[in-house]
Amino acid sequence: MSGTHASGKSTLISDFHAAHPEYAVFGDPFDDIESEAPAGAASFVAQLRVTISRLRESAHLNAVISERGPIDFLAYLTALEMLGRGDGALLSRAQELVESSMADVDLIAVVPLDPRHAIAVPDDEDPELREAMADALLEALDDLERDGLAPSIVTLTGSPGERLAQLERAACL
Repeated sequence: MSGTHASGKSTLISDFHAAHPEYAVFGDPFDDIESEAPAGAASFVAQLRVTISRLRESAHLNAVISERGPIDFLAYLTALEMLGRGDGALLSRAQELVESSMADVDLIAVVPLDPRHAIAVPDDEDPELREAMADALLEALDDLERDGLAPSIVTLTGSPGERLAQLERAACL
């Protein structure tokens, strides 16, 4: 499940898991890193590493849904660059890690920002980064598709119920 922060991913995963409890759920990797610092390049790289590790460790499982995929953290690092807050060396390494991890991903379900179903975020949630990441994510997905590295991708839009139905169809349930 990919998308910027406060886009509805957690709610969708919760709804999906309630309907399909046979799926293992990996929550936000931020919860698995030891960081008191605000979101920044080092935090996103740490989360990328957690996400890739989870992918590799769960490769033998058939029913897994993960909040955030490797592409999310590449998009966050790209967004930081766009905002003048990034580290180009980390971005370059993240690109390599993401490309090498795509073989372990079956489906990327993207939850874009949807003005019809807006989720308000306070200033401490960095709305500027949120918007920049949303744009960078779509560009990164386009790049993966163009380079032939992308798994199946579905964009989930509409109300929470509509998004759930689209996800179930994409997962062939």
